[in-house]
Amino acid sequence: MSGGNLSGIGRVGQATYEWERWFEQLVQQGRAMVGLINGRRYWIAAERAELFEILFPDVRYEPALATGVGTSARDEVVLKTVTGWMSHLGPTTASDLGQLLGLAATEIEQALLRIEMSGAILRGKFVGAGRIGPAELVPSASDRTGNCAEINTEWCDRRLLARIHRLTVATLRKQIEPVTAAQFMRWLMRWQHVTPGTQVAGERGTLEILTQLQGFEIPANAWERQVLARRVGNYDPKNLDQLCLMGSVGWGRLSPHPATLEDTAAGKRRVIPTSVAPITFFVRAEAEWMLPHESMAEPGTARNLSDSAQDVLRFLKERGASFFPDIVRETGKLKSEVETGLWELVAAGVVTADGFDNLRSLIDPKRRMGMGNGKIARPRHSAGRWALLHTSQLTDRARAVEATCWMLLKRYGVVFRDLMARETNLPKWRELQIAFRRLEDRGEIRGGRFVSGFLGEQFALPAAVESLRATRRMPPTGETVVLSAADPLNLVGILVPGERVPAISGRTVAFRDGVAEVADVAAVS
Repeated sequence: MSGGNLSGIGRVGQATYEWERWFEQLVQQGRAMVGLINGRRYWIAAERAELFEILFPDVRYEPALATGVGTSARDEVVLKTVTGWMSHLGPTTASDLGQLLGLAATEIEQALLRIEMSGAILRGKFVGAGRIGPAELVPSASDRTGNCAEINTEWCDRRLLARIHRLTVATLRKQIEPVTAAQFMRWLMRWQHVTPGTQVAGERGTLEILTQLQGFEIPANAWERQVLARRVGNYDPKNLDQLCLMGSVGWGRLSPHPATLEDTAAGKRRVIPTSVAPITFFVRAEAEWMLPHESMAEPGTARNLSDSAQDVLRFLKERGASFFPDIVRETGKLKSEVETGLWELVAAGVVTADGFDNLRSLIDPKRRMGMGNGKIARPRHSAGRWALLHTSQLTDRARAVEATCWMLLKRYGVVFRDLMARETNLPKWRELQIAFRRLEDRGEIRGGRFVSGFLGEQFALPAAVESLRATRRMPPTGETVVLSAADPLNLVGILVPGERVPAISGRTVAFRDGVAEVADVAAVS
């Protein structure tokens, strides 16, 4: 018996030398012996001697032992031997186990497949994947044809694999020392490209920022001037228009308007068009996080709208996406009435448009008056079409919640409950927590304590963990970063100490090395 082998059969290796004195006691008591096969020495439990002879008929024992001929079939003996070793050996391959036991890899492989059919072991790539877990499992024997096992396929006992996985996760959670809230805030400004020198550029950079900030609602008039322009060097509005017109990016209000949250049958509350209506962007290829929600486009909910807005809404529901001149002509309304109706529908979260310039034409007073910055007037209306805003119709809520987790991880790098204080379009934290744990179990993200001073579980992207670890060693620079209070990084009173500053586009917040300073009431230029 070698190394605690439950089968009672084992080849003697270097690791067994420290057990020699214990083995000698078993030999003296007649409970064990040494088997010699082609120069190899095996430790064998006495009660397993007959089974060992079935595997190796030419065995010679020390001390000599007279045994009868075993009646068990060879494949059954191999099965028992492999079963005993797999219960404690950990991830291994058929060839490695065959070399350890001195048996052909094909015999080991057949035994492993039989054990797999019982559900006792799993196959996959555990050690080679750099983690211990079920993320790299390969199809079971019933799902494959021909040669079932791959050369480098690893096998492991199911219960042993679960124990190793739990220990691995626990070890990973302890590998990083938590940073302070100020250090994390300083790192987060670099992560979101607002720190000088970290800005992105061009159309691709604009898409990267929109991917990072999608789902976060900001006043419509603050998006370009106060948010995108801080993150994209030499920001050009044409890049945003191009992304929208190509269908890469969409925009609209996703949170319910206050007028829809109460019974307004008596007409006490209306949707008022305003340039500070909260809107967000969404990357269409990653829009699974947009959970379906009831909007004012549903039957019987349009009573909160003006007559003009109701007429425009009715037309868009019947005709679909339409250009501004078509809406004016078919509804019989004045241009100013259609503008007001569209603006009202945008504020209510009902409509969107092909391009972002459609929204600029409504919220820019000069555009509405047909004025420009100079003698040449800009077009009063954009060429894009207006259409109803439809959210994702994904019925698999677990999949949508998981997509929300990825969205938050891209935005913050490290996610925990307190950080979600300003988020408006999220499932309950309990749902997110379950999805985060599932991603951690698959080895796709990290869990642990990354930022000190906050209760509850924290989850992070592996790249964010390494980046955060490097930033912690950076000395303070004394540099001050001023942001709009409407910016997603206005986390004063949430992440870092200080009095909360309302998310109004005319206010600012300032940070020096991640520490909040007194806010300024001046508008951000």
